[in-house]
Amino acid sequence: MKIKSLLKNFCLVIFALGIPGLLILNGIQSSKYRELKKEVSELEKKQEKLIEENKKLITDISVLSSSDRIETIAENDLGMRKAETEEIVRVEMRKNERK
Repeated sequence: MKIKSLLKNFCLVIFALGIPGLLILNGIQSSKYRELKKEVSELEKKQEKLIEENKKLITDISVLSSSDRIETIAENDLGMRKAETEEIVRVEMRKNERK
């Protein structure tokens, strides 16, 4: 009988300590979850910002590399002009043959 009551008391103590322990673990996990959720939210905002910046840069590249713009700069700023037909020299290149 004594062993049975000791075992019963031991189970009650474990149960009594287990419930607060599980509540503490739940609180810790909830805290970690909130931190991770906040970090994910911040990373998503950063990603959106980078995507918008990338779109703007792609648009800028498109505008800056337009052939009309390049031709205007070449003629007006650099004093270049289109070559006449007789000024064009064609160069033929052969592939290197390996032995």
